[in-house]
Amino acid sequence: MLNEKIDLILKKYNISNEDKINLLNIINPIVNHSEFQRRMTSEFLHHGNITLGEHIIEDAVVTYLLSKKSKKNINLALAVKIAMLHDLYTVSWQNTEKVIKEKKFFNKHGFRHPVEAIINAYNWYPELFKDEYDTKVIIDGVIHHMYPLPVSKFADSKDNILELKNFESVSNLPQEIKDIIVDSTKRKGLGRISLCRSKYIEGRIMSKADKKVSVGQFKNISSVLALFTGVNKKLERK
Repeated sequence: MLNEKIDLILKKYNISNEDKINLLNIINPIVNHSEFQRRMTSEFLHHGNITLGEHIIEDAVVTYLLSKKSKKNINLALAVKIAMLHDLYTVSWQNTEKVIKEKKFFNKHGFRHPVEAIINAYNWYPELFKDEYDTKVIIDGVIHHMYPLPVSKFADSKDNILELKNFESVSNLPQEIKDIIVDSTKRKGLGRISLCRSKYIEGRIMSKADKKVSVGQFKNISSVLALFTGVNKKLERK
């Protein structure tokens, strides 16, 4: 079933056999993780009835195609890895009893989830963060993938005002990883948010791919508003 879903996404974009092999070599180590496979099920609905995993894979495909088409010097594999990690938030957020009402507006899913995603990404895929430069590119790309929407600032402390759903996992991060996350969410800071695009071309092209994919997946205004409210009235309660 998992391979069938991936094949359908690849066929949607008329991926050649050569590109399919190259793309699968990049994404398979991530897809094969049990946490990612959970996100390919109805337990994690992302935009309307599209599963989170399907959304992520479609982002990866479009990122791959845009990177190949670009005349700029892009590390294609690195851009695709950002796509595969960018939305690995902790709990489903549309109409689920797991969702805890955030006390502050900028703790809403739309602003918070990039930080959750990169924390989970490191905990689940530490092998992707061995190279110092690659690590900075991946973290910054995930943190700022929602641009022009802002991301909430993160601080590695008990008095951190950001209500992460995976804050207990922060303790598993090496200090250098925490520092990169903190610095990335501070860049072009405005109060409790950071409002800027990724410093790296790989992150910027992935963000562009995310917009292209999401526009096609938002079926109604309720899907868009759910980013900020956590409630999608057009979606059946899970």
